[in-house]
Amino acid sequence: MSSNRRFFFINENGALINGKFIGQLTKIISRYEPITNRLGLEFPDGTLLEEPVRLGDDVIETNFYGRSVYGRLVIGPWGKAVSDFTVRDVRLVQVLPGITATDVHPVTIITASTLEYLKSRSNAPDERWSDRFRMLLEIDGGVEFIEDGWIGSEIRIGEAVVRVAGPVPRCVVTTRNPVTGESDFQTLLALRQIRGENLAELGTPTEHLPDGGKILLGVYADVVKPGKVWEGCSVHTRDAQN
Repeated sequence: MSSNRRFFFINENGALINGKFIGQLTKIISRYEPITNRLGLEFPDGTLLEEPVRLGDDVIETNFYGRSVYGRLVIGPWGKAVSDFTVRDVRLVQVLPGITATDVHPVTIITASTLEYLKSRSNAPDERWSDRFRMLLEIDGGVEFIEDGWIGSEIRIGEAVVRVAGPVPRCVVTTRNPVTGESDFQTLLALRQIRGENLAELGTPTEHLPDGGKILLGVYADVVKPGKVWEGCSVHTRDAQN
């Protein structure tokens, strides 16, 4: 998890740029080797840029949705190559050592039952449906939206323990196909409608979605005990007060 968002893009004004603003970024495959400090970007036409990372001297402060993240510009062909590909002026930044550029919480969790429920109720596309939500962990079992009830509890996943902090607000990036970067499904509209229907079944007024009407899906969590997590590992929930 520590290497998540080690690099990020900014525009000519220094504002954070990601797939929410430029869908074509999803078409670029990146790889980074921290031991050799080599970064590679592969473009859809097969062009590969790969060389050691060189940094500028000036520290740059970037607003990550209300909090400051500090880094240095990456010197080299990266910014121009990505700018030419997206036809947008972007620059590449590497996060300073010891600084985290992850989301407000480093872990996101959703259940497969929730994803399948949403897909079946909304006629969503089959191709990489779950990928568009970019969750760190997808857990099998349970009923739809069961993860909403885990807020405030601890979950043991394999050898790791996390504490669920709260729901994840969703944005327009979920409307984009994770392969093409193009908007191909009204995900937020479907979420609002289906979550409203689900709350109605539970006896909650449909005009009141969770958390003040925000469109939510999945939950955030913080790491309580680091450990190995693997496909098929066991998952156990427990109250955070115990």
